[in-house]
Amino acid sequence: MATPRYADLLARLERVRALGVELGLERVRRALAAMGDPQRRFAAVQIAGTNGKGSTAAMTEAILRAAGIRTGLYTSPHLARFTERIRVNGVEAEGDHLAALDARVAACGVPLTYFEVATALAFLTFAEAGVEVAVLETGLGGRLDAVTTCEPAATAITSIALDHTDYLGDTLREIAREKAGITKPGVPCLLPARSTFPPEVEDELARVAAEVGAPLLRLGRDFSPVEAAPALSGPHQRANAAIAVELSRRAVAAAGRALPAEAIARGLAHVRWPGRLERVADDVLLDCAHNVEGAQALAAALPGLAGGRPVALVTSVVRDKDAAAILDGLAPHVAAIVATASRNPRSLPADQLATLAAPRCARVHTVRDPRDALALARDIASPDGLVLVAGSIFLVGELRAHLLNEPVDPAPTSDPV
Repeated sequence: MATPRYADLLARLERVRALGVELGLERVRRALAAMGDPQRRFAAVQIAGTNGKGSTAAMTEAILRAAGIRTGLYTSPHLARFTERIRVNGVEAEGDHLAALDARVAACGVPLTYFEVATALAFLTFAEAGVEVAVLETGLGGRLDAVTTCEPAATAITSIALDHTDYLGDTLREIAREKAGITKPGVPCLLPARSTFPPEVEDELARVAAEVGAPLLRLGRDFSPVEAAPALSGPHQRANAAIAVELSRRAVAAAGRALPAEAIARGLAHVRWPGRLERVADDVLLDCAHNVEGAQALAAALPGLAGGRPVALVTSVVRDKDAAAILDGLAPHVAAIVATASRNPRSLPADQLATLAAPRCARVHTVRDPRDALALARDIASPDGLVLVAGSIFLVGELRAHLLNEPVDPAPTSDPV
């Protein structure tokens, strides 16, 4: 039998992607047990949230690595390569190696979803690499998400807003219940300041935590804000950084180590989280503001980042997002909108997006190809303006790879949602 290659893994992921989403833990637990429960061979922290969980994960991992901890980082979705999701000590996984590990996953005979396969690959990678602490970003919700099979030293919930309502529920209370499902008996769950969440969310988080027996720790009450600003842009990152520091402290303690103050400072100063308020050229800013809350955070940060320069927005939005509300958040801050569509099949057609944008901005263009849309936006913004690429993770990934001449997967693949 031929040795599996990365292209084989991508093809298999695309096949299981067609099966869609089937939330639940029974399948992935059976598969992990058949592989010797790799998730039990390292300490872990798990992070959930509508927005901010990826940034918090990146900062946590950077702090731990600066402290000399051998780290694993598992995030989703990816921008240009599936291998971005799984990192050991800051180094992206190698595609052919993941394909070889996937042979073990497939041999279990358990029919897994796209995200379950990815999670099993992450756990196998970390166990094989001798990772001390894995930083794990929840994929969808929490209660029934594959990552929740981990055994965390601490968990965190960064934010709760309406998103993925087809799977998580139509109300904030229902979504809070799903995200609070990452809590474990006796395991502290870190939360932002109490004023962050509306009363129904607070009530549900408290109820679930009490039922499970998980202590809730609050920013500003049980742990302190950070003094230095992290390298990641945006005022919202201060709260995420504080949660990352506390997660790091608890993870290091679980590994039997100490967390020096200089490691915190160094980790926050050097953290990178591609595609999130990332300047990739003097005139291009990228941000994966793919939902309403993300657009609001971007809108709050944009005036300071633009510095008075006129902004031309290049945007694509997938069909299951509230494109009108995303545009409501961003349109007041831009002089022109170039509507396009990423290569992802779930993208809203460019002309439909332009129709939504027209009442919100005086200057709207429709350009179906993202690279041509970027070129037009640069023409509009020049010589002293700024191009903002936002609204879709898939668009940001595509144009980021183009601008930085980075490799992309030979066969693009993505989660079903």
